[in-house]
Amino acid sequence: MIQYRFLFSCLAITALMSGCDLIKRKNDNTSGTSSRKAIARVTNTVLYEDELKGIVPEKTTKDDSAARVNAYVSSWVRKQLLMQEALKTISIDEAEVERKVLDYRYSLIGYEFQNYYIQQHLNDSVNDAEIDGYYKAHLDNFILKQNIIRGTYIKVAKDAPRTKRIKDLMFSAKEKEKHELKSYCLSFSAAYHIADSSWIEFDKLTVNSPLAEIPNKIQFLKTYPYYETSDQTFLYFLKVDGYKISDNVSPLEFVRQDIKNIILNKRKVELAKKLEDEVYENAAKRKDFEVFGK
Repeated sequence: MIQYRFLFSCLAITALMSGCDLIKRKNDNTSGTSSRKAIARVTNTVLYEDELKGIVPEKTTKDDSAARVNAYVSSWVRKQLLMQEALKTISIDEAEVERKVLDYRYSLIGYEFQNYYIQQHLNDSVNDAEIDGYYKAHLDNFILKQNIIRGTYIKVAKDAPRTKRIKDLMFSAKEKEKHELKSYCLSFSAAYHIADSSWIEFDKLTVNSPLAEIPNKIQFLKTYPYYETSDQTFLYFLKVDGYKISDNVSPLEFVRQDIKNIILNKRKVELAKKLEDEVYENAAKRKDFEVFGK
C-alpha cells in the first residue's frame, strides 16, 4: 500500500517533472502547434486548450466550468513558475527525480490494481465467533481510554410539558411507557439517548451540560445510578444502567465494529500479498523476467 508521506512527496515531484516533460514536449512539437489555441504561457512553455480536456465533469454549469478552468490555469502558471525558478536556483539530479517519479507511478498503478483485486475477492462477512475470538486474543488492545455507560440521558427545556413524568417513564419497564418516553424525547428534548444494549462515552453523552463539569466522574458513576440537575434553561435527567471505567478492558459490544474493521483490514493485507505472489509466480513460470548478475 502507498505510504502517505511518500505519496505527498511524490505528488510534488510529479508536478515538478510534469513541468519538465511539458517543456520538452512543447519544444519538440513547436512546429505542429500553430493550429492549437494557447490558454497561458510561462516563458517558453505554453498551455493549450486541448490539454484542458477532462478537467470539467459532464453536466457542469457554465459558471462552474469557467471557475474550474480558471483555477486550473492559475495553478498551472504557479507550478510552472515555481518549477522554472527551482531549475534556475538549485541543482536537480534528473536521474534521481525520474526514479522517484517512476516509483510513484508504479505504486499508484499497483495500488489501483490491488484495490480492484480486493474488491473482487474480499469476503466482507465477519461472524460473531471471529469477533469474539479476536477480542479474547487481544484484550490488552482494548483498554478503555474513557468512561463509558449504558443508560438513558434526557436534556429538556424547563418550560417543556410534563417534565415531572420523565423520571417515571425512564424507570418503567412497560413497552407502552418506553414508547411514550421516546415520543416525548422526539417532541420536546434538546438532546437524548434512550437505554439500549449499546455503550456510549460518558463525556460525549453529557457534553454541553452541568454533568460535563463534574470533577470526579468515576466517583460520580459509582455513587449515582440516577441523577437530576439543571441550569438556567434546561433540566437534565441521567439513569445509569451500567458503566465501565477508563483503564479497564472495554466490553465487547463497545469495540465490536472496531474489531470487524481490523479483521477486514487484515484480509485486505493478505489479499494484496496474495496478488503480489500470484503475479510474481505466474510471471516466473512464463519466464517473463530475469535478473542479470552484476
